[in-house]
Amino acid sequence: MKFIFMGTPDFSVPILERLNTLGEVALVVSQEDKRKGRGKKFTKTPVKVKAEELGLEVYQPADVNSPEAIDKLRHVEADIIIVVAYGQILSQEIIDLPKKYIVNVHASLLPYLRGAAPINRAIMEGHSKTGVSLMKVEEGLDSGPVSAVKEIEIGEMNAGELEDKLSHMGADLLEEFVLDASKGPVEFIEQDEDKKTYASKILKNDLDLDFNDTSANIVNKIRGLSPHYGVRFKYDDKFYKIYKAEELEDKNDLEAGRIIKSDKELIIKTGDWAISVKEIQAPGKRAMGIDDFLRGNKFQENYVIGGK
Repeated sequence: MKFIFMGTPDFSVPILERLNTLGEVALVVSQEDKRKGRGKKFTKTPVKVKAEELGLEVYQPADVNSPEAIDKLRHVEADIIIVVAYGQILSQEIIDLPKKYIVNVHASLLPYLRGAAPINRAIMEGHSKTGVSLMKVEEGLDSGPVSAVKEIEIGEMNAGELEDKLSHMGADLLEEFVLDASKGPVEFIEQDEDKKTYASKILKNDLDLDFNDTSANIVNKIRGLSPHYGVRFKYDDKFYKIYKAEELEDKNDLEAGRIIKSDKELIIKTGDWAISVKEIQAPGKRAMGIDDFLRGNKFQENYVIGGK
């Protein structure tokens, strides 16, 4: 069969690699390259990098729903279009293009956590499990009928670790779907709209840490935003980011945000207990383990962090 693959970030890469073993990937569609870093140089998307390694044609329209882009996709005459974290809403014209199906590999157990950031939000919201779903693309946001799901326990994984697991699970799910589609029609089951939830995009204010929250919620937030974002707090007019922390059962009447200990370990009071910071980043520096950090940086004990 002939495929069009539409994807952009790291999550999409293992799925593209697997698809390339299952048939002809006639075209890879990715978001435009972005300027990044201090030099503001254009950086290729992870999917573009992998596609070029595989010798595949890459197309990066600013608007995939433009007449020019739709014409480009139409001329491929694809049997199946696969969408994996592409980053643009698709018009009905594109949805109607493939001969067989247009499907999406989504990193949640649909109908839960539809939307832009299901991996981050699953951890931030304290879910015990998540997974990947393969659904038929329609005009609604991640609302199409589902053909199959795979489930995983989240455990203590952060967002980066979970993303890696789910992307490979998504590749397995897609392979099973393609094999089924090559044999005949695939059955899709409508989602239960009464159970739908949404995983909104990560915004700048999501990165702010509020020590009035519980230790469990704070640690979940840190895990859910690591390693790509980090959770920030303000100390002495500078913002520091935490990438890893653990809960400590420390019941006392101290004010939330108070630094309980800053010698050899960094312990901060929360709304119920406390957290022990394990990985932190100073402004303009790299993230490092707390032992290395405290050798060159000092926090004043009993200082109360405002949270923003």
